[in-house]
Amino acid sequence: MPLDEDKYPAETGRRRFVKGVVGSAALSSVGVGGAAAVSATTDAAGEGGGTTNFVAVENVDGPAPRGMPIIPITIEGGELTGVWPEFSEEEGVAIAQDFGGSGIDYSSAWFQYCGIQSSPGIYPQAERTNTFLNSPGSFEWQSEISAGEPLTVDMFDDYKEWGNGIGNAGVGKPAGATWRSDGGEEGVPIQIIRSVEVEKMANGEGKYSELSGDIQSFISEATQNGFIAWLNKCTHFCCVPGFKTQAGSANFGAANMIYCQCHQSVYDPFSPVRKQFVALPRPPQEE
Repeated sequence: MPLDEDKYPAETGRRRFVKGVVGSAALSSVGVGGAAAVSATTDAAGEGGGTTNFVAVENVDGPAPRGMPIIPITIEGGELTGVWPEFSEEEGVAIAQDFGGSGIDYSSAWFQYCGIQSSPGIYPQAERTNTFLNSPGSFEWQSEISAGEPLTVDMFDDYKEWGNGIGNAGVGKPAGATWRSDGGEEGVPIQIIRSVEVEKMANGEGKYSELSGDIQSFISEATQNGFIAWLNKCTHFCCVPGFKTQAGSANFGAANMIYCQCHQSVYDPFSPVRKQFVALPRPPQEE
């Protein structure tokens, strides 16, 4: 069988896993580009790596070892912007301690996996735009907006009704974007949705009243006007998943969730969890 034959398996009625790849011996050879290896409890060498607590959209199915990190949002002049914390020379990362009074430290180390750790925008002192910039491709509605144009609140006015034939309409309106970019240099891939469920989650309504106090405080501060965002890199093998991007996601119970078509990992954007992983070190920054 060709080496890459099972890399993008056809969607079927049963779950597919990559045989001979996810064993511990194989994971040790994944290297800096592989996500699974960073869950190992090893000492990271380099800049800004090591054991990191973070808040994620929860991985609820499939081979992904953990969820994808949430990016706190602020709205500035109607533009959707990801929060970037201040650089701490002592910590060696950009960090906001006790974010929103949650007891959770929000750090640039959250995004140091899957090769993102070598992106220029992830260096803690990097001067980059934090505005979410339109990245057309996944959703038809975004093709009407120029690539690189800031995403604004009014673009999501129909979020309570929006649908694209995948799952239920009205669950949330998504967009793909780039973050931490600078002119000609690409930023990192993120996805954002606006949803009534996020509003309920931020207010601790209904089932969300069962969230732990630290998570509730974090989400209340990290989401705005029903918007939630996350770094859109699957923690399994670094593919790019999506909320309502794949019709076949229904076969895996993921039509209203974030689905990775490569190996059928599923993430719940309405289930924030606090997890721990070993952030990969950043390559030394060139002088």
